[in-house]
Amino acid sequence: MTATVQTTMPVIQKESTGCGIAACAALAGLTYEATRGRAAALGIHASDRSLWSNTAYVRRLLADLGIGTSKEESPFTGWQDLPDRALLAIKWRRIDGVPFWHWVVFVRKPGESVVLDSKAALKHNTRRDFGRMKPQWFIEVLTQ
Repeated sequence: MTATVQTTMPVIQKESTGCGIAACAALAGLTYEATRGRAAALGIHASDRSLWSNTAYVRRLLADLGIGTSKEESPFTGWQDLPDRALLAIKWRRIDGVPFWHWVVFVRKPGESVVLDSKAALKHNTRRDFGRMKPQWFIEVLTQ
């Protein structure tokens, strides 16, 4: 059974490395704390550096929350080409040869598209400044 994807409000990460947990929380319509607890029960912790460079962790957490994803990452080709719900990898870079990125959630609603960004330092976590974000690739979030 697939849960209904919520994605109405951004969820602010409580740890500097908690963007994946916050993105999953936003998609599930849960708090950061509740989602962090679910993640911990699965052995997923924001302090684990592999959470920033491996998609398996957010996929496993989303599956536990009843939310499906595409099996593969897709290259970003343009905002208009994205599905209605997607996890985006932005701020993509390599550190000591290992890829790292920041997770955000893309949402297309009737008449508007937004990005929900969990970064606490942002003035506005619902973003429309598409030209400033440089997604590398995305994972489609399957909706009911």
